Amino acid sequence: MRDVLDELHRRWAAGETVGVGTVVATFSSAPRSPGAAMLVAPDGTVTGSVSGGCVEGAVYELAQQVVAERAPVLQRYGVSDDDAFAVGLTCGGIIDIYVQHVDRDSMPELGDVVESVHSGQPVAVVTVIEHEREGLVGEHLIVWPDRVAGSLGSSRMDDAVVDDARGMLVGGRTGTLHYGPDGQRRGEGMTVFVNSFEPPARLLVFGAIDFAAAMAKMGAYLGYQVTVCDARPVFATKSRFPDAHEVVVDWPHRYLRAEADAGRIDGRTAIAVLTHDPKFDVPLLEVALRLDVGYVGAMGSRKTHDDRFSRLREAGVGEAELERLSSPIGLDLGARTPEETAVSIAAEIIALRWSGSGSRLAELTGRIHG
Repeated sequence: MRDVLDELHRRWAAGETVGVGTVVATFSSAPRSPGAAMLVAPDGTVTGSVSGGCVEGAVYELAQQVVAERAPVLQRYGVSDDDAFAVGLTCGGIIDIYVQHVDRDSMPELGDVVESVHSGQPVAVVTVIEHEREGLVGEHLIVWPDRVAGSLGSSRMDDAVVDDARGMLVGGRTGTLHYGPDGQRRGEGMTVFVNSFEPPARLLVFGAIDFAAAMAKMGAYLGYQVTVCDARPVFATKSRFPDAHEVVVDWPHRYLRAEADAGRIDGRTAIAVLTHDPKFDVPLLEVALRLDVGYVGAMGSRKTHDDRFSRLREAGVGEAELERLSSPIGLDLGARTPEETAVSIAAEIIALRWSGSGSRLAELTGRIHG
């Protein structure tokens, strides 16, 4: 949804009614994750994707129907459906797509949501997508860490869902929750979809070298908030790293420690140490390996790697902490150029994030998407 949010807001601000299809659940090898969205504007323009091409045609027609009738629909597409072949879902997966109309009347809070997303404030949109009582499907509320707007239909529903939605928001998770018809923790009758908009994950690149420029570009492409940091002001300039969101001149370990103390580092943060200079690397990695982050990698040859580990052990870094370090950094792709090396590092970050093996899919069996 983040990918199409600005276009949705532009249409909303212009007073248009837009059909929005959102992936709310996936099974087996579905090509896109919950939260992926597709917009169908009044002029027929399509923005976004819910399946990478598999069911877009069917969702396009359904979105036009939903806009015309002003009635949301939860539709399942997949190999278990009789019409799976007709919609072209040949990848073998199953996806649930919730299609609704969005305009100023149906979602007056959209402007506040967009403002929160742009300012980096966490916010979640919670929508009833299934309910045994007629008329409650489509009810929604907006959940921030410190306030709520809207209602799902009753205070009991709201109280139950808000607590759970905030828990999902903290973890940056998007997905469905199930309750009894009035928000009971046990029972069936109501399903809500929690669409979390947490600030982008951070990629911290240490070392103002050519490889860092390529890594900053790759990180930005993958949706990370990219910072390049180096203690040498002659190298750490915005002109050398135009794709970085921030270029910082500071000692790397001091900057990282300050960011952690300020609460700006979390379990999604990726750290790439590209300096291969012990006076920078060792104090920086002492800090990094003791933080709850998603990835820490360090560049260098095998010889540099062995020397780095010896220095870190001498500095008191434990074996469990050293096991978290990806060194030498990246996957074995045979990379030579800075750009190829950036792909190698990004591939390792992605593989670790999603527990991928890094092997060639052609040599594996079983499901492609876990």
